[in-house]
Amino acid sequence: MTTAIYAAGAVCWRIVDGKMMVLVIHRTVHGDVTIPKGKVDPGESLPQTAVREILEETGLAVSLGVPVGVANYPLGNGREKIVHYWSAEVSEEAIRRSTFVPNGEVAALEWVTVKRARSYLSYPTDVEILEQFAALVDAGVTSTFAIIALRHGKAMAPSAWDGPDATRPLTVRGVQQAASIVPTIAAWSPRRIVSSTATRCVTTVTPLAVAIGHEIRRSDLISQDAWEDGTSDVRAVVGKRVRARKTAVICSHGPVLPDILREIALATGTTQGSYLSDAAALETGAFSIVHLSLTNPSSGIIAIETHSPRV
Repeated sequence: MTTAIYAAGAVCWRIVDGKMMVLVIHRTVHGDVTIPKGKVDPGESLPQTAVREILEETGLAVSLGVPVGVANYPLGNGREKIVHYWSAEVSEEAIRRSTFVPNGEVAALEWVTVKRARSYLSYPTDVEILEQFAALVDAGVTSTFAIIALRHGKAMAPSAWDGPDATRPLTVRGVQQAASIVPTIAAWSPRRIVSSTATRCVTTVTPLAVAIGHEIRRSDLISQDAWEDGTSDVRAVVGKRVRARKTAVICSHGPVLPDILREIALATGTTQGSYLSDAAALETGAFSIVHLSLTNPSSGIIAIETHSPRV
């Protein structure tokens, strides 16, 4: 059985003179027009790859938005290539800081309208991804932020710990999980980190806080102790994050996560369903990214994606 080759990229977009424009690249060797993407390096997650490849190919530092599809196609050697795509808004600052010059891989960058891109892209799979992005444009939900619901890393078992439950530390595997999730979560550039006051939660988000330069905001309102004794207030924590409209990480516990997902749905007028319980059923160190509209959060959840730790 042949092994698939995985890659990742993004539909990069910006508004120019009131018009939605997307970025296409003219590749030097292939002589084609395509969407920025590239193969996964060993040890990388797909979101990490997407951000890195866009920076390498275009000189643009971006944060990911919502997922816009997966392209599958056969290669000449008989292997299959599987490419995951997200949307990525390109800021004016990123444009100014771009270091792109024509090179042996990419000859030129070009911003075009979605209509132009439909007939301009060289491959049908790229057009299919573009159409999924265009659906977001038509729905008016291209500008987004995310609430990232994170379950703490693997902790020492209660039976092996003599102190209060809230002080249980992470195991060696839990520490490794905490480090491994940093590059993936960082692909969305979170602006806030909110954690249960439990040691296992605070320790889980500490590497992320150091990497992105944001302090950890501790809250008893999403702790397992408070949830068990009826004093938790998940609604207050989630509501504040929805109102702030900034990408945020909320690190909590397995029993509390269903409430967090449910409150995100309630705060955004989203119809509830089994997809919420699926998104909340996380292994230790895993997280679900809930994408919401930046301009109209009450339009509901746009997408949810779940990622596991790399160890």
